[in-house]
Amino acid sequence: MRFPPSFIDEVKARLPVSEVVGRRVKLKRAGREFKGLSPFQQEKTPSFTVNDQKQFYHDFSTGKHGNIFDFVMETEGVSFPEAVERLASMAGLPLPRNSREDEQREQRQKSLFEVMELATKFFEQNLASRIGAQARGYLSDRAIISSSTVEFRIGYATADRFALKEYLGSQGVPVADMIEAGLLVAGDDIPVPYDRFRDRIIIPIHDQRGRVVGFGGRALKKDVQPKYLNSPETSIFHKGSIVFNFHRARQPAHEANSVVAVEGYMDAIAVYQAGIKAVVATMGTAFTEEQIATLWRLSPEPVVCFDSDRAGVAAAYRSVDRILPLLRVGKTFRFVFMDEQKDPDDLIREKGVEAFRSVLSGSLPLWDVLWQRETDGQDVRTPDKQAALEQKLYTLVRTIQDPAVNTAFFRTSRTQLANLFWQVNRGPTRNHKEASSKFVRSELKFRGEGQRSGLQKVVLGMLVQYPDLLEDKQDSVLRLHFPEEFDGFLTSLFQLLVTDAKLSVADIWTKLKPVFYDTLQAVHGEAGNGKPRGHRLVERFPILSRDPPLDFVSGCLDHFIKILHWHELEDDIQRARLDAGEGDESAVARLLNLVREGHAEQESISAEGVALSEWAEDIIRIWAPQGGTMHLAA
Repeated sequence: MRFPPSFIDEVKARLPVSEVVGRRVKLKRAGREFKGLSPFQQEKTPSFTVNDQKQFYHDFSTGKHGNIFDFVMETEGVSFPEAVERLASMAGLPLPRNSREDEQREQRQKSLFEVMELATKFFEQNLASRIGAQARGYLSDRAIISSSTVEFRIGYATADRFALKEYLGSQGVPVADMIEAGLLVAGDDIPVPYDRFRDRIIIPIHDQRGRVVGFGGRALKKDVQPKYLNSPETSIFHKGSIVFNFHRARQPAHEANSVVAVEGYMDAIAVYQAGIKAVVATMGTAFTEEQIATLWRLSPEPVVCFDSDRAGVAAAYRSVDRILPLLRVGKTFRFVFMDEQKDPDDLIREKGVEAFRSVLSGSLPLWDVLWQRETDGQDVRTPDKQAALEQKLYTLVRTIQDPAVNTAFFRTSRTQLANLFWQVNRGPTRNHKEASSKFVRSELKFRGEGQRSGLQKVVLGMLVQYPDLLEDKQDSVLRLHFPEEFDGFLTSLFQLLVTDAKLSVADIWTKLKPVFYDTLQAVHGEAGNGKPRGHRLVERFPILSRDPPLDFVSGCLDHFIKILHWHELEDDIQRARLDAGEGDESAVARLLNLVREGHAEQESISAEGVALSEWAEDIIRIWAPQGGTMHLAA
């Protein structure tokens, strides 16, 4: 429905912004304006302002700004026409009359909505009756509970070719209306139109106002194709603009500020009944621009689920191309790839909703998916191939229409391309790095930990296990940047050395403050349950169970410290690249110096790694294991 500008102005004149906003936000007058907490994100200090004279609101915390119609669309997830209708009702204004042509079209659509409602009730009755027993059994096998059957108005279409046609005819519905609603199969080569849906579970598909506009039918028999059958395009059903379950998910999505989009309606029903109410389905492997806009009305960052097989990944990549031109500040997507070839429905039935929540928590930002698509398996060892990758990535980024987002994506592209090419272009150092990494991979066991985090714990554990090395390693260790939870532990450890030059492992366990017990347990490990003291360290660095000579231990510790320092250099290089990408000449000079330092450090690490690998092989050959335990310092 179109509204004349004069009507829009009349609604705005009758409703002060503070009155509309005040239904959701507690406002306090501040001079000529009102202030309150942001309705768009959590905050403690009010940054949201309303100005009735200028007829706008502004949220300084998110940058969102608009009038009463914008506010209703943002907070209630409705379209502009719906916002106008709601506010007109609030203002006590009747809606303007349409033209005769518009009224005829609306009346025609109203008739189709009534036909779809009759069909929905017919399918519901079938499911509840004796003839729906097999269909009810199927739903039970899929763990669809009765309350979900009622809420989603699930039904059953019998195998009879004319059952729905005859029922609607008995209710006075013309065959032409049944055909127009997509309920019958008809054509010049079909003398007698017949029911489109037969022997199928029927899922009603609603529009954003909750009106039935189409159906999805799931075949009961395994050999029937297609397994899923949707209504055809009609004047009220446009598959490319429909998001299944929108009308139910709208309020939960706005309350949670998030929404999950799955592929099929059975997945959406399973997720919904498991307790995640902010869930919708796109009813296809790749969604349209209209569906993207609709999803953004539910959440600024929808999470979209795809299968992890080739088809699912390809669908995700197609979706990225659709989304890129539409990106704008505060509007993006995250992606989830379902493992083990399981749909959300299967995963929830087998492992519960928490397993699905865990998968959602690992969602990937859109940029990561784009970068993965363009770089995975690509050979960029030569300048021409690097140039080709760079050109392709920049071409994709140029499709982003929003200037701010476009600039941010270009900046990230430059940085990550520079990092990738730097790694590739290090020449002979690559082989040395592999030798060093081979030593770490063969001698250190990081279960579920990254190399950096694991090395940090190994270094701390070795300082506990070999207190004789504390004084010698103090300066190099303190130059490293450990996570905050380890800072106090390190300081206290070196303070013990000041008070007791002949510190033992037992002394450390006894004298360190109780607040550091969890850290000690994590990096070293207390004795118990048949395990010796130091078992956590040995699990990460098994060769220590052979009680190797102290000079080998010292060399390993130096090596690990040097690798951690190299990781920090990599961080500095990445930060310098960002600064250099913004045209800072001093940052460019700093970047070059850091790269040279990184090369030199890597060469040293590589040489040490080769030597330590050979030394470790000698130890394994010569030193017999000491029963899997370590000799604690006295």
